[in-house]
Amino acid sequence: MSTKTEDRTTDRRTRTRGMIDQLLQERREMLALFCRVAGVEPCANDKPTEDLLQEFCRVLMDYTAFGHFELYRRIADGFERRVKVKAAAVDTYPRIAETTEMIVAFNDRYDPSTHALKLDNLQKDLSVLGEELAVRVELEDRVVAAMLDR
Repeated sequence: MSTKTEDRTTDRRTRTRGMIDQLLQERREMLALFCRVAGVEPCANDKPTEDLLQEFCRVLMDYTAFGHFELYRRIADGFERRVKVKAAAVDTYPRIAETTEMIVAFNDRYDPSTHALKLDNLQKDLSVLGEELAVRVELEDRVVAAMLDR
């Protein structure tokens, strides 16, 4: 293998690893905030609760968008050549898209920057969101494992 080819392969692997690291960092931040929001009292409709929900919704949407626009977009645009990675993405993407729809609906309902909050169903909605996030994490991990060639 020539040095130029080795450099491109190393550079591609470095970019892939960086993208995966960023996805995992955004996921950790989102999950930490999810736990904090899950501890909110159902009747606590105050400024600290609004601020926490707004921060959570922002981080949740950033995490979701990163996965969609960085991870899956890269594969869909043909930048990923490995068959194993493309197969994992094709297998997981339909269900990932469903989780994205649910996440956007949660954000639309609970982002206090767009409307007054009603927290009556927050605990129930967080429970459903938590289940969807668990599914999403599992599916993303399959794609990440393929990208890392595990």
